[in-house]
Amino acid sequence: MEEKIEIMNLLQSKQLLEKQLSSLAYGSVEIRENDSNKYIYVHYREEGVALTKYVGEYSEDLYNLILNNSIKAKQLKKQIRDITKQLKSLNYNEEELTENVEQNIDFAKRHLVDTIYKQAILEGVATTFADTESIIEGGKVNNMTSEDVLKIVNLKHAWEFILNKNVILSNTNFALLCQINKIVEEGFYYSAGKIRNTPVTIGGTKWTPDLPIESVIKEELEEIFNKKMEDIDRAIELLLYTMKKQAFIDGNKRTAVIYSNHYLISKGKGIISIPAELTEEFKDLLIAYYEGKDEKEIKKFIKEKCYMSI
Repeated sequence: MEEKIEIMNLLQSKQLLEKQLSSLAYGSVEIRENDSNKYIYVHYREEGVALTKYVGEYSEDLYNLILNNSIKAKQLKKQIRDITKQLKSLNYNEEELTENVEQNIDFAKRHLVDTIYKQAILEGVATTFADTESIIEGGKVNNMTSEDVLKIVNLKHAWEFILNKNVILSNTNFALLCQINKIVEEGFYYSAGKIRNTPVTIGGTKWTPDLPIESVIKEELEEIFNKKMEDIDRAIELLLYTMKKQAFIDGNKRTAVIYSNHYLISKGKGIISIPAELTEEFKDLLIAYYEGKDEKEIKKFIKEKCYMSI
């Protein structure tokens, strides 16, 4: 268990470093002149391939920035290499994605703003689609609380995490479940990503979940994966199980949606997203499911109204 969590942490760190590296303009500087104007190009290598990129019109500040970026890029590459070595020492091996899974990742990325907006609405976050898009793109909004903004930022980070090639190739297991909750609840709870040890209540019902036990959760997840069923049906089982189990102190619905989508995307079978206009209907069905009533109705609802195949 500890080794799996260490792998997840390393993959997340590697992803963040790679994202920083990709945002930098760095490399060997070439200054080209045209009609008395000077323009900066950089030459660099990416995965062994020599590349050239236009950066901008020459200025001393831009030139110095590229030089500083080149130093930073070397440091980032070294950190990435160190993490790759650590992953190798933990017997983590990268595989190749199938074309279908790659298409599914692109599909999920194209719908990312909409998916996060729907998750935010399900969570009761007071946001609009436009504000959600602005936050995801790094902009500022003036009509939202800092907590609501952080929830959306965390959702973005959690989705970026599971859509990383290395993470998609990882098993949809207990370690991944904990890692997703850790990202979703970053900045809210010190115990984010850890199984709760205090009772919780659920709004709208007298039903209360039992205290979760790690070994039991692992066994029950294994049972779900051992069932003979279609991938979409298994993803729905994972979604509802995680919501009802309430394994964490908070963020269980957000964690459940992303966790089940990791499985679905890893199979190249689409995504699950609860439409904003159907949020109340879904919550009513969810309460009934919590209380042990017929689960066929909510499963049918998710499959028919919340599932987008590719």
